[in-house]
Amino acid sequence: MLVSDAAPQVMKASRVREGNPFPLGATWDGLGVNFALFSANATKVELCLFDADGDREVERIELPEYTDEVWHGYLPDARPGLVYAYRVHGPYEPASGHRFNPNKLLLDPYGKQLVGGLTWNPALFGYQMESKEKNKDLTFDTRDSAAFMPKCRVIDPAFTWGMTRRPMVPWDRTVFYEAHARGYTMRHPQVREDLRGTFAGLMAPEVIDYLRDLGITALELLPVHGFVDDSYLVEKDLRNYWGYNTISFFAPHPLYLASPNVNEFKEMVARYHAAGIEIIQDVVYNHTAEGNELGPTLSFKGIDNASYYRLPEDKRFYINDTGTGNTVNLSHPRVLQMVTDSLRYWATEMQVDGFRFDLATILGREAHGFDEGGGFLDSCRQDPILSQVKLIAEPWDCGPGGYQVGGFSPGWAEWNDRYRDTVRAYWKGDDGQIAELATRLTASGDFFNRRGRKPWSSVNFISAHDGFTLADLVSYNDKHNEANGEDNRDGHSHNLSWNHGVEGPSEDPEICALRARQMRNMLATLLFSQGTPMILGGDEFARTQGGNNNAYCQDNEIGWIDWDFSPAGRDLHAFVRKLIAVRQSHPLLRRSRFLSGAYNKELDVKDVCWLAPDGSEMGEEQWQDGLSRCMGVLMDGRAQPTGIRRKGTDTTLLLIVNAHFDVVNFTLPEVVGGKGWRLVVDTNTPTPEAQPTFPFAHVYEVTGRSLLLLEVAS
Repeated sequence: MLVSDAAPQVMKASRVREGNPFPLGATWDGLGVNFALFSANATKVELCLFDADGDREVERIELPEYTDEVWHGYLPDARPGLVYAYRVHGPYEPASGHRFNPNKLLLDPYGKQLVGGLTWNPALFGYQMESKEKNKDLTFDTRDSAAFMPKCRVIDPAFTWGMTRRPMVPWDRTVFYEAHARGYTMRHPQVREDLRGTFAGLMAPEVIDYLRDLGITALELLPVHGFVDDSYLVEKDLRNYWGYNTISFFAPHPLYLASPNVNEFKEMVARYHAAGIEIIQDVVYNHTAEGNELGPTLSFKGIDNASYYRLPEDKRFYINDTGTGNTVNLSHPRVLQMVTDSLRYWATEMQVDGFRFDLATILGREAHGFDEGGGFLDSCRQDPILSQVKLIAEPWDCGPGGYQVGGFSPGWAEWNDRYRDTVRAYWKGDDGQIAELATRLTASGDFFNRRGRKPWSSVNFISAHDGFTLADLVSYNDKHNEANGEDNRDGHSHNLSWNHGVEGPSEDPEICALRARQMRNMLATLLFSQGTPMILGGDEFARTQGGNNNAYCQDNEIGWIDWDFSPAGRDLHAFVRKLIAVRQSHPLLRRSRFLSGAYNKELDVKDVCWLAPDGSEMGEEQWQDGLSRCMGVLMDGRAQPTGIRRKGTDTTLLLIVNAHFDVVNFTLPEVVGGKGWRLVVDTNTPTPEAQPTFPFAHVYEVTGRSLLLLEVAS
């Protein structure tokens, strides 16, 4: 007989069985619960059971068996809803990398649900943190941390997915939309107040319908794994809003659940799938919330510090390639297993469609440095489940050789910051950007065109959670992060932004009009480039963070999306909707082959040709002209679309970009098989009454700082 999730349970230690070392974690089999915890260096593991709220420890049971470095036991009286955690015994020898302290309650690394939150207290630290000793992390603290710790809850994973199926959106049709699981609905007027900021709020029909109508195919959520608010932020009444401070790789963050049941996340996924939208999860496997030798003992550090973390020769300290205090040791087979088990859990049990890996270079780093054939990357590549979902790397970290854009193996997509910086610099009007822009518009083949990788490998973006929003990019020259409490020292200072004459909001109609056109320019560039576009949630209606380019700690109106659109915001939203529709209806904008500009003698065609304003093909002199700010990109629909040597039948397109401050007269070229050019998009007139047609050799007056897309008229 099943019991309620909230019902108290009393175990009998005498009924504990040996259980099995696999699967790791707490697993309900319909009759009882098997508990299994990896620790290569522990001497004893105690399972601590709590009341339904996690407030009071009601029983402590020693796991009776140890097999292949896994401590395990089976409780036939246990049921879903049981609240538990561990105490792990072993040597406290920091110089040897061991920090066992059974006075510290520890979360199960495989825990599927968290109960309660973390309250910062000196008892959370394995050492005497108030000590005045120089090497205080070598001291030993005997205070019990249970009262200040979250706990884990045994779950029943049963869920009926019904008739929903994964959308399986092809890469060439994918449009990512990055958003925060909480901040996206906290101010949404059509979401019930009690559901705002939760997965239940995200699944509101109005939210899903909005994204589907916009044309989004994949919602990419900032971290939803259980995470911790840093103590220094809590002291300033701030929070780790973005969530890049994970402590539980299997459990959703409790704050994002409107109900005490993790199936809420599954229901959200099912509803997005029914709408044809994929769910992509931003994951942080490179470090944990336990920090360095002066950090708290919450889970991995107390379970087996020497296995879970990368340690230098002096094992008292930590390798800090992440800049956050520690680095997860994916070179250890059991740690690698935990991460891949976590990914498979979210991909199968939670039906997530893909993952964006924070500081992914770390995941491919071995003792000798980054290796695209490293253990973790190879594990994903050969795994029958993980190799079939979307895998996106943030290809950099702050360790040696940490910048690896284009360095990941086939099957991976990567965030392309070179694309972001080039497009920003070009539309800002910086000198010498034409040649670089040409490469970025065609999926950055200099980085990605190798080993059979496809253009979709380049995930193009103008803005992301980290940095200025698009509206702030055209409204501020400098960051304004005073609300973060760090005297504006935090956040990146190299933003390639331009305020267009006034820092911050302006009522000058000329400035407002230019800012609006610049936003349209960058969004059109993004959606008309080869590669996979990613839009930052809210950019489609000019969301602002008031110039804060590092809102990681702003769980408030700075970080939340304001759904009260201005008239200009509504116009921009309509324009972005049109851009996405144009991209999806023109296969030439999302080719699966890199456009190289090479002449195909057999087909008598160039796939792409770069044009000067007089309509002629650009020569070396024009490529080298640092003052050149206008060019045309002629994409020939007759070019070979696949590996089969045949002519394509796509509509030929002409993209014209003009970052000059003034009008440029551009002569429209003649193309084989066409009768003229039909205007599809002009960012100077975002809502034209009709699509005019122009004859070949027509001289089009391209407005200063604007973009055109034309299709050949037949």
